Amino acid sequence: MKEYNESQRPVDRLKYYLVIGYALIAIVAIIIVSALERRVTAKNLRNNVSTLASSLSEQMSVNLSGYLNRMETIATLAFAQEDTYKYDATDTSIDEYDAVVREKAISDNLFGLCIMDNFVDYGIVYRNNHTVGKMSNGTISQFGDSIFLDLESIIDRQRTEDGWSAGFGDNYKRIYYVKRIHENALIVVSFYTDELRNLFENSQNIEGMSVRLINENHSVLYSSVDNDEVGKTLNDELQNRIMGATDATLLDNDYLVTINSCGYKWYVVTSIPTKVIMKEQNAVMGQILITSIIAALLAIMVGIFLSLRLTRPVESYVTDLDIKSKKDQLTGVFNKLSFENIAGNNIGNGSTTCALILVDIDDFKSVNDTLGHIYGDKVLAKTGESLRSIFGENDYIGRVGGDEFSVLVNSVPTDDEDYKDYITSKCEEICEAFRGFYIGEEEGYKISVSVGCALYPVNGRSFKDLYASADKALYKSKRGGKDTYTIAGKEADDYE
Repeated sequence: MKEYNESQRPVDRLKYYLVIGYALIAIVAIIIVSALERRVTAKNLRNNVSTLASSLSEQMSVNLSGYLNRMETIATLAFAQEDTYKYDATDTSIDEYDAVVREKAISDNLFGLCIMDNFVDYGIVYRNNHTVGKMSNGTISQFGDSIFLDLESIIDRQRTEDGWSAGFGDNYKRIYYVKRIHENALIVVSFYTDELRNLFENSQNIEGMSVRLINENHSVLYSSVDNDEVGKTLNDELQNRIMGATDATLLDNDYLVTINSCGYKWYVVTSIPTKVIMKEQNAVMGQILITSIIAALLAIMVGIFLSLRLTRPVESYVTDLDIKSKKDQLTGVFNKLSFENIAGNNIGNGSTTCALILVDIDDFKSVNDTLGHIYGDKVLAKTGESLRSIFGENDYIGRVGGDEFSVLVNSVPTDDEDYKDYITSKCEEICEAFRGFYIGEEEGYKISVSVGCALYPVNGRSFKDLYASADKALYKSKRGGKDTYTIAGKEADDYE
């Protein structure tokens, strides 16, 4: 019989306690390190997403301000014709024939100015409710016999004698800009509120981000979330967070909220639930708890594993957000800001030859008005797809406007003759890609594009100069009947 050694019990107990103690210490240490790692990761992730969301919100407010300023500028262009600001339809002394001739001239001028824009209205309303130019039946029926007085009430900037209105008469489908011409005449510009979606489309690229446009009373003018919100007061959750703020980024346990002023007492408000921001990290926390137990025996290996598991999803998520902030998701090409930065940095940077090509979809407004925005999106997607198939890896493609694209062509031969031939062939390929393209339920709507091109360094040595030359060439293509291309020559008014 084996003799039992009573003195061995304390040693066995000590071994047992040491093993248990080491395992507990290892587990606690891993849990503490994991908790600290989680806190640091959460902080960094929040900061990165906050910075990106703030940048996107600020860019959207800049885009909207630019869009509104452009509408004001185009309205002001109407004053270039003397009859526009001198003619008074309420003057009974004007001969009837003379009135018809002068109103036709005014109307032709207005129609000429609004060809490239998605205007619903672009016309003049006189005190006797007579209208000239493009005035939609919707506007006329909405305001009725009080159209002049109602539109005049929109003017709230006394110095410039103009004003903006969204939601006039509880109609939030249109946004109106009104400017006084003289005592008895107002110029009116309006467009559909849905046009703002093109300005805010980047907001859809971050999962969970909602975008709203509100006025000074916190009434919702536009919502990417739910059209039923439009015309109502901003919900309490967001309103309480932005109260008193005009340009700020606010982050708490429930929401990341940004607010940016875009001028004229309007504000862009974006929001993302914090749980959406943190979901990538939360997804791995269950695995961390399980591996913490195993870490009692494999502390070093598990520590390395946890670090990799924690940083990889965060790095991937932030990288994905960065890519999405640069790309236009509908067309798959660079957005305006990213393209301009890339093109500006690449033009003249070691290359002896390159070209800037502008592509504009002909009568794109008619596609949206006639077929609807779904088909308009299909045309935009087709344009992005065609340009990507035509140009190579060294070329940069961007969407620089609602229906305007730009290409910086770097992959060109260095020989002068081959260089021009190459660019010409690319312009021809662009136009040819659309000549058999029809759209609509019965594919009865013909789509074409107009192209303008400027060459480096003949037409400029900077992005700004090349863009100006290409834009003039594009304008010549438009005036020449569309569905064609124009290449800027060596002189300012010389085109090929």
